[in-house]
Amino acid sequence: MKIITQILGLVLFLGLLSACSQKSTTKSSQKKSTAVATSSIEKVIKTEEEWKELLTPEQFRVARGHGTERAFTGKYWDNKEEGTYSCVACGLPLFASETKYKSGTGWPSFYEPVEEEHVGEDRDNSFGMVRVEVHCNRCDSHLGHVFPDGPRPTGLRYCINSASLNFIPQAETAEKTDS
Repeated sequence: MKIITQILGLVLFLGLLSACSQKSTTKSSQKKSTAVATSSIEKVIKTEEEWKELLTPEQFRVARGHGTERAFTGKYWDNKEEGTYSCVACGLPLFASETKYKSGTGWPSFYEPVEEEHVGEDRDNSFGMVRVEVHCNRCDSHLGHVFPDGPRPTGLRYCINSASLNFIPQAETAEKTDS
């Protein structure tokens, strides 16, 4: 009886997870079409060979091949410095350190992007799960996934691969604006 209860609980959980993901994906698709219509972001398009020359093998595997780095191995999962996280492939600013928080997942987690139009969303059905993949809206590099279990004020958890990011410390950002 205990096993049947556990199985039913798992089925209910997966059903709820799927429903939440579908609702989020529908909402994000509506946002995405609006963002594309009003977006001022110029696309960066390169061949696979050009991306391979620009990125390390791990960055290419994750950002261009939709891979995932192992938890607690990326260089930014525990970074506490102030600054901006940008796309490793094209440099578009994606997340600010003020929105980073410790989710306990082993990947850098943020509750919102620097600009909503900088991060796009797609439905991801890989590995038998329904999730919402996030990507850079300038070059379409895979960043990670977004989940509806984050902190206030958004309730979102952008779970991002370090291999998809470059970190620009606050001091360097300030120097660039002062010049």
